[in-house]
Parts: sequence; C-alpha cells; structure tokens
Amino acid sequence: MMNIWSRRPPFPHLAMFFAAYVLGCGFAQALAIVPGITVAIWPPAGVFMATLILTPVHSWPWWILSGGVAEMFGQAVWFHSPVIAGILIYLGNALCAAIGAKLVNWVCGRPLRLETLPEVLALVILGAGVAPIFSATVGSATLAWFGVENQAFTSVWPLFWIGDATGILLVGPLALTIIQHWRSGTKLSAAKWVEAGVLGLLFLASAALSLSVDYLASAYVIMPTLLWAAVRFEFKGVAVALTLLALITMALTISGASHFVGDPGTQREKQVMLQLFLAVSAFSSLIVAAISRQNQEALVSLRQRERELSQLVDLMPVHIRRMTAAGEPIFFNRRLLEFLGLSDLAELDKPGATRLAAAISSLVHPDDAGELLSTARRSFANGEPFAMKYRMRRADGVYRWVDGRGEPLCDQTGAIEQWYVISIDVDDEMRAQEALRSSQHQLQQMIDAVPTLIWCMTPEGIPCYLNKRAIDLTGLNVKDMIAPDGSRFLAVIHPDEREKLDRQFAEAISTGAPFAARYRQRRANGTYRLVESRAEPLRDNNGKIIQWYGVSIDIEDLVNVRESLHNRERELSQLVDMVPSLLWRLSPKGEPTFFSRRLIDYCGMDVGDFFRPDADPLAVAIETLFHPDDIVRLKDKLGRSLSTGQSFSLNYRMRRADGVYRWMSGRAEPLRDDVGRIVQWFGLSHDIDDQVRIEEELQLARDSLTRASQVASLAELSAAIAHEVNQPLAAIMANSEACRRWLGATPPNIERAQTTVERIIHNANSAGDVVSHIRALFKHSNETRTSTLLKGVIDDVHSLMAEEAMRRRVRFKLEVESDLPPISLDRVQVQQVLVNLIRNGIEAMDAVTDDRVLAIHVHRPGDAIQIDITDAGKGVEAPEKVFEAFYTTKEQGMGMGLAICRSIVESHGGKLWVEPNEPRGARFIFTLPIGGGVA
Repeated sequence: MMNIWSRRPPFPHLAMFFAAYVLGCGFAQALAIVPGITVAIWPPAGVFMATLILTPVHSWPWWILSGGVAEMFGQAVWFHSPVIAGILIYLGNALCAAIGAKLVNWVCGRPLRLETLPEVLALVILGAGVAPIFSATVGSATLAWFGVENQAFTSVWPLFWIGDATGILLVGPLALTIIQHWRSGTKLSAAKWVEAGVLGLLFLASAALSLSVDYLASAYVIMPTLLWAAVRFEFKGVAVALTLLALITMALTISGASHFVGDPGTQREKQVMLQLFLAVSAFSSLIVAAISRQNQEALVSLRQRERELSQLVDLMPVHIRRMTAAGEPIFFNRRLLEFLGLSDLAELDKPGATRLAAAISSLVHPDDAGELLSTARRSFANGEPFAMKYRMRRADGVYRWVDGRGEPLCDQTGAIEQWYVISIDVDDEMRAQEALRSSQHQLQQMIDAVPTLIWCMTPEGIPCYLNKRAIDLTGLNVKDMIAPDGSRFLAVIHPDEREKLDRQFAEAISTGAPFAARYRQRRANGTYRLVESRAEPLRDNNGKIIQWYGVSIDIEDLVNVRESLHNRERELSQLVDMVPSLLWRLSPKGEPTFFSRRLIDYCGMDVGDFFRPDADPLAVAIETLFHPDDIVRLKDKLGRSLSTGQSFSLNYRMRRADGVYRWMSGRAEPLRDDVGRIVQWFGLSHDIDDQVRIEEELQLARDSLTRASQVASLAELSAAIAHEVNQPLAAIMANSEACRRWLGATPPNIERAQTTVERIIHNANSAGDVVSHIRALFKHSNETRTSTLLKGVIDDVHSLMAEEAMRRRVRFKLEVESDLPPISLDRVQVQQVLVNLIRNGIEAMDAVTDDRVLAIHVHRPGDAIQIDITDAGKGVEAPEKVFEAFYTTKEQGMGMGLAICRSIVESHGGKLWVEPNEPRGARFIFTLPIGGGVA
C-alpha cells in the first residue's frame, strides 16, 4: 500500500487532469447532435492518452482512478446512463488510452514528442486509429446490452470509434504540446506576431463563415488557414488552431447555427460529416506540421553548410571570382576585396563600360590589361578555360604578378552556367628563381588545403600527381595508382563502375575533350562516397596536351540533401493528389500549367492536351471541358478575375471522361510576389452535383408542403367556425328551451315567449355574422370596418356578459379613459375578441373563493389604444403556447379561441399578448392602432 501511495502523482496534476476530463465531457455533450447518441466527439480520450503517454507506467492506476471519478461525474451531470453502463463505458475508454499510449511509446521508442513525421503517424495510426477500436467495441456493446436509447451495436460502433479517434486527434496534440513544448522558450518576432494576429483573424472568420453556411463541403474552407498555421507555427500553431476550431464548432452546434445540425432524418449523416471534418482537419494539419518541421531542419542544415562553404572560400589564400556565362563579375571573395581595397564589387562599375572591362582597366597594369581582356573574352566566347599571368594593382598602389585561371561550370547538357576564376600572386616567381620555388611551395600548400581531391595525369592518362587531401582520403599514393604494365589503375573506383569509367577516360584522352563523371570513390577506411570528378587538358602553344588536371569533389551530402528535397516534393505532390477535390493551376495570363491527378483521371486529359498551334489553351480547355450553356458565363467571370486579380467563384457543369456533365463549385485565388504581382493562380473544382440534385428534390418537397399547409388552413378554418358559432348556438338552445317552457305554462305566457323568440332570432343573426366574419378573416377578404368609439363596443360587450358574470359571482371593474378618439375596426370581430377574453377570465376564477374581480382598463399609451383584461385566477403556465391553434387547458375546449383572437387583432394592425398579474392571475393585453392599420 505504501509503495502505491509513494508513486502517486502530485495532487495539482491529478486535479488538472480531472478538470480537463470533465471539461472534455461537457464539450462532448455540447456536440451531441444525433438524438439518442450521447456523444459525437470524445475529447477526454485525447487528454487521457496524452497523459498516459507522458507519465510512468507505475503511476497509471492513479490517472485511471482520477479519470473514473471524472467519468462518473460527467455521467451524472450530462449523460444519465445507468451506473453499471457508465462504469463499463469508462473501462473501454481506459483500455483505449492505455493500449494507445503503450503502442505509441513502443513504436517511437520513447515518450511521444511530436517532432517528426513518424511520430505523428504513430499517433494518428496507432493512437487514433487502432486504440479506439477497443473503446468503441466495449461502449457500443454496453449501449446495446442495456438498451440505452434503443441503440444497436452495428449502428453505434462507427460513430463511437470515429468520435474517440477525432477526440484524440483534436485534444492529444494540444495536451502534448502544452506539457512538453510550451516552456521551450521560443520567442516570436514582431513580424511573426503580426502574422499570427492576421492568421488568427482569418482563421476565426473563415471558421465561423464556413461552419455556419448551410453546405457541408464549405466547412473545408478552413483548411488553407489551418495548414498555414501548421506550416508557419508548426505544432504550437496546430494545437491553438485545432482548439479554436473545436470551440467554434461547439458554439455553433449549441446555438444551432452550424450546418452540422439538421433534421432528425439527416442528423446521423451530418454527425459523421462533423466527425470526419474535425478528424481530417486534425490529421492534415499534424502531417503538414511534421513535414514543415523536417523541412525547416533540412533548410537550417543547408544554410549552415552554405555558411561553412562561404567561410571556407573567404579563408582560402587565393583570389576567387565568380562570373556569369557572359563573363561579367558577380562575386569577389573577401581576400580579393581586401587585396584590392574594395568594400563592394559595385565600386568597379563605370558608365559606358561593362563591369569586366572596367575592372581590368582599373585593377590590371596598363601593359597587361589589353591582352587579359582579349583572352578572357575569347574564353567566354568559346567556353574554353583560360590562364594568364598579369600584374594586378594592390590596395596600396603596388602592382604584383598574379597567375589568373578561369574554368566554366557546365550543366548536364554542357551549357555554361557560370565561370570560376582564381588569381594567385606569383610576383616573387617572376622576379627570382628563389621566389619561384617559394611560390611553388605556397601553391602546393594551397592545393593541399583546398577541400577537394586534386590530381594530374600525363597526356597518356597515367596518374602523376595527387594532392595531400587525395592521398589522405584514399590511402593511395601516385605509385599505387599505376598498374604494373604502366596503365592507370582504377582500384580507387567502385568495382561496378570501373569498366564504364575506364571507357570514359579512354575517350577523353583520345579526343582531348574535358572529362566529367560521377562515381563512387573508395576511402582509406574501405567505405565508398559519391564524388564528381572533372579534368581539363593543359595544352602548349601548338595545342598539344601537356598534362591533365582534375579535381574530385565529394558530393555525397549534397546528393543526399537533394534526394531528400525530391522526396519531400514527391510527398507534397501525393498530398495534393489525395485532396478530395480537382486542383488546377493557371499562369498569370490564364494558361493551364498544372492538373492534379484526380482532375486528370476525372476529365481524361492533361494540361498538354490543350496546347495547340495558333490557339489559346485556356479557351480550348473551356470549350472542351465545360457545358455549352455555361461557357459564356464562365469565360466572362474568369476573364474578369484574370484582369482584375479578384478571386474567382462560380458553379458550372463540367464534362467527365465518360461524357457525363456534373455540377462543380469552382474557386481560384491568385498567388502574389512581394511587390503584389500575380505569379500564378491556384484553383479547385469540387463536385456538387449530388447537392444540386438534392436541392431540386427539396424544392419539390417544399411545393408538396405548401399544398399540405393549404389543407391544414382549411382544417383550421373549420375548427375556428365551430368554436365561435358554438356560443350563439348555445344561446339559441337555451332560449328555445325557455320559449318551450313559457308556451307550455298554464296559461301560456305569450309575452315572455315572444321576447324569447326575439332573442333566438338575434342569436341566429349573431351566428351568421360570426361565420361570415371568420370566413373573411381566413380568406383575407375585405372586412367591413367603420370608424367607431371603442367605449360603445366595450359597453355592448359588458351588457352581453353581465348575466353570465353575475351567475358566476364575478364583479366587473371597468375603467375607460376619457376623450379616446374613434378608430377604424370591424365591430363584430372586436366584440368576439372581448367576449372570448372576458369569458376566459371569468372561467379562470371558478376556483377563487374570495372576491372575484375582472378588471377592464382601456387607455391610450401612444399612437394606439390598449385594452387590459385582468383576472385573479391561477395564471397562464405557457404564455406563448396559449395562442397556438388547438392548444387548450380546458377539458372541453377546442384550443381555437385565443388563436382566432390574435388573428383578428393582428388583422387590425395590433398585437395581443399575455402577462402575469401580481400577486396572481393573468393580464391579457391587446392594442388597436388609432389609424386603423391593416396587418
């Protein structure tokens, strides 16, 4: 027991883990958009797995115990699953986290750091792909076993699995980044902060827009900004971006504004789309961040190599120049600049002269300048190396002899890319023999110090010289390089390449042409390294070859770096081909320059198929690939974008390889350089044909719904007539019964019977008026409205309802403000409203034992007259639902009275609502505009 307690993690860490797990449960509940499925995405899986990855195995029981408490808390607050079911589901989650952490750490050989692409792939494949299989299986079986929401195992398992996987991809990198890398001390520059701010605003805007637009594929508009964060800010940027994306998705889902929330019929599909969207976003950004980090490390290595080579060139005790293929100087090493007393090469420029001519005239002795200029120009013209001794002026004005030599650097086709020229101070050699030997010694030292293998051969190709670096690296001297028969010995070359290289040597020696080859060269320790060897013949004045000079440069590292760059390029190309859209690229003028593999497979054509003599390739592509009815619109929209630089967006029909036209959503954005010029256009076409067909079907469904609404309106009219006619009909029945009693009396009371018959006639006429006015209300026909004082209408209703109020022991309290102006109204309809509201108020006070008072207050608060009808009943429980048709709280009610009242009031341009009355009861309020407005 003490051993287990001693391995307990710090309580603050356990508390933070508990809080993160509970918050993850709340997040999961917020995104539970499918009825009956408690979660859509399970962030606690990412928190749990990241914690186990970074903690010792012997402390796992404590984390599992803390997670179990957090799980039960979440079950009690949000999910309300049976206790045993909740425990079983958590055991599946714990099994997922433990297996995922164990597999990831086993494959990586150490706790996961998210620094390389293999580590990211291990997290994605093992942590988010394999481990959720266990939690999904246990959780789905538990739901099916306990019959939670009647969920079947086969229907819940995919949602359970992808929900756990998405939670791991979203939250796992964030947790790993916070725990491991957040205190790395990395500081952002001001430019980086500005870029981060702009990126954040663009990310939030595009996320809110894309996730709220009612179009599922629009959610992936967020991908460019997400990948931007991955490329520029690597894993920290990805962690922040994914967190913001998850929070925005949660907020829009809770508010119902997200297009991932819909009707129950399509909600399961939309949940899967939500899960896939977040999973694809997380997976893509993590992969791009890993690739970006590796590329940055390679770039740093290349820059370091370049810096070392630059320092080496500046440290070499020779004057080194680099020139263009035409012979114009573009680089002097530091030693040459110091020798000449120059701070920059631009100081040699003179108006009206080339830089080469200006440099020679300024720096070379006048007696040597003309010959050097002609020799250099001749070599630059015919591409042959040149060598010449001449006097060059030093910074102190002294001329010294130098030995200048120039060699061209050619590409694989033999075309000269640039020239390399060195000049060696040979002043002492020219003045005395002793100085000559001293210069030769210095030259030998310089050659031995050059970081290349330098060698010489006789005109017959027999090795006669190796510099010290060549001897040290190969372990062979000149004697070792000569075979017993006097021929060249190729022991330093890899056996597989000796025969081919021997033929190349023989051809070069027989023709006198320069030699260049790449091969594997053996080192003294027995290893082989790739080198590039070049040799040039030295000829006398008659053109006869005197000697061969060659260099061998170790290019193993350079080739490896280039191969690595090629692999990265290939990976990015594969990534582009994997994007589920048709990608294309245009030149600034609109010429197609690239089709993705998906686009080529889709249309059966590549970019080169549209380049024809005397034809615009863009016009040919449009005429070939797009529907004839869309061509004019497409040309106009795309032409305007190309001319103005504005973004392109259009829906059109595109022909598939089998000849079928399908609807596409096309978009394109320009890529600009630092000065704002458009370099090229990047675009994509996304297949929306299925969505277009669905929208057409939805329109048909809307038409059917309209017809159904008309039928429902007819039913509502019938119910309204039945409700309103019921009152006068009841009065007719009562008066008829009274009339029968008066006539059946002994003797018959003819006078009272006649009075009762007049009431029956009046009630029958009232029923007819009610029917005609209700029909006019629902048919929106022209009502008969007159300018009427509302007090008279109130008095009539008061007299009409006085008998019923007296029978129910209800006292009226009538307050009518004086000097109310007349208003335009339909007297019968307004009376119906008042009768309905007064009768409801009287009936609401049936259970009141003390004084029953029904207050009617008529006043003018502004440009309308307001009528308040207040009772002291039990009040209204659902203030808005009481105005819905067929909603009633009475046992024998039809639920149409208040619905008809609101319709009548709104047809007069007024409003009807209900408020609670203090201390009890309800106040029904309606207004009528003084101007007699019509709804």
